[in-house]
Amino acid sequence: MGIFQLSQTGSAVLTLTIVGIMFILFLRETYPTEVVAIAGAAVMLATGVLPYESARLVLSNPAPWTIVAMFIIMGALVRTGALDAFTALASRQARTNPALAIGLLMAFVVGSSAIVSNTPVVVVMIPVFMQISKTMGLAPSKLLIPLSYAAILGGTLTLIGTSTNLLVDGSARANGLAPFTIFEVTPLGAILVVWGMIYLRFVAPWLLPDRDSMANLLSDKRKMKFFTEAVIPPDSNLIGREVSGVQLFKREGVRLIDVVRGDQSLRRNLAAVSLQVGDRVVLRTQMTELLSLQSNKELKRVDQVSAVETQTVEVLITPGCKMIGRSLGSMRLRRRYGVYTLAVHRRNQNIGQQLDDLVVRVGDTLLLEGAQEDIARLASDMDMVDVSHPSSRAFRRGHAPIAVGALFGIVGLAAFGVAPILLLSVLAVAIVLITGCIDADEAFEFIDGSLLALIFAMLAIGAALEASGAVALIANGIAPLISDLPPFFIIWAIYLLTSVLTELVSNNAVAVVMTPIAIGLGSALGIDPRALVVAVMVAASASFATPIGYQTNMLVYGPGGYKFTDFMKVGIPLNLSIGLLASAVIPFLWPL
Repeated sequence: MGIFQLSQTGSAVLTLTIVGIMFILFLRETYPTEVVAIAGAAVMLATGVLPYESARLVLSNPAPWTIVAMFIIMGALVRTGALDAFTALASRQARTNPALAIGLLMAFVVGSSAIVSNTPVVVVMIPVFMQISKTMGLAPSKLLIPLSYAAILGGTLTLIGTSTNLLVDGSARANGLAPFTIFEVTPLGAILVVWGMIYLRFVAPWLLPDRDSMANLLSDKRKMKFFTEAVIPPDSNLIGREVSGVQLFKREGVRLIDVVRGDQSLRRNLAAVSLQVGDRVVLRTQMTELLSLQSNKELKRVDQVSAVETQTVEVLITPGCKMIGRSLGSMRLRRRYGVYTLAVHRRNQNIGQQLDDLVVRVGDTLLLEGAQEDIARLASDMDMVDVSHPSSRAFRRGHAPIAVGALFGIVGLAAFGVAPILLLSVLAVAIVLITGCIDADEAFEFIDGSLLALIFAMLAIGAALEASGAVALIANGIAPLISDLPPFFIIWAIYLLTSVLTELVSNNAVAVVMTPIAIGLGSALGIDPRALVVAVMVAASASFATPIGYQTNMLVYGPGGYKFTDFMKVGIPLNLSIGLLASAVIPFLWPL
């Protein structure tokens, strides 16, 4: 159904224009990435540059369905606590030999990221690394970027190590390339991992900042704090006074959290509140100040017997958290849980005002204050991760061998070519569901719907690039410029372009766009395009220079107290060195 009848060149130019607009919207972040991708695919369908049949065939691509299956297998590993045994061992080692513990953990992160999605590995490991940083007297910022980078490098070791690898393989198949085997990229990945570990051990420590996380910056955990509620009595001298001018609330050790009038919280704009009879003032105080309030005539404690001991907790919003997409105000955390949000860390800023309107996103870090049991209940209901304490929520530990066996069954049988990875993944999903490693409802909670939508939409964009002639237009334009270059520089050109785009946009989106271009360029140059596709695969995964290039970078952003420039300082040298090393090695493993 095309609205316009265009020439082949016109269709190619229109397709590239739409892709360009999409990339601008990706950068501006006005809309979620998956929304932009779906809208772009819809426009291409409407204009006819994406034929309906080509779009329909996208749904039969095995890559997205394999990724879905691996999400469920990953969920079974988490729910059975299969990852916990090693982290517990490393935590014990941290007390006696912290350096050995870090080495063991980094090896575990690399190895596990090679066979499961690296995002949950990082989620599980953040609290462990936070604890080890305290044991060693190090700032968390010295360990969390290395954690993310190790997980990214581990994902390059196998075809199933990251969704990007599977996606590049699926896109390459759709463009006529032979499928990649599960360990085909392992020799290259191993070389890159070795160099990456050397860099993280000897170079990165000099470049990493020495900075506390948000919880340590905004709270004093060394002194016990208590929430207490006091009411303004009829004879109080505070009646009619602006709450911001009351010296009682400015004393050291006292923090005004909220003023509750009737059933309404006024904390959104405390500076404009004038106190009235019956207002309930919520204070966070140290014990000494709490006792002094009992003799103060201006306030009357609601409960003269006890107050609620509170703690300040830093929680991470991970994929699958039930808060995502909802505003903090709409969730009524104070009413439902007795928990207050003190601040939010997002990207390069700490947000402490107008929190009710803030819509929660993946990678946000929330600073919560409340009773320990209330925060634990909130974290359990919303699937949040306390970055200061390793999770103990995993259950069905007796089923862990089944989940691990299912995963290694996929790897082993795929390695010997017994069956396609998708078929083996579906069988493994059936096993973990039937044996009760994970319930069906829980399993589907682990599927990242927004990522799946992005993948299908971008596969459709890739099909449009091929069908409209845009790939041929780009390839024929670039081929004469690089045809006389040595193999190293041809691969380096593809790698560098993919790497730069990945640091600015979603890695999966860039992988799908660049794969058909790499194949078209190989054909135009008369060389085997497989080497160029591998360059795209590695460059789209090895994203170190910005926190937005890869999801694990975003997850450690808040807990590490990082700035955007911290990733650039540590990541750009690693990006360039990995790219140069890969460009030198790829022609030997996949001759052009």
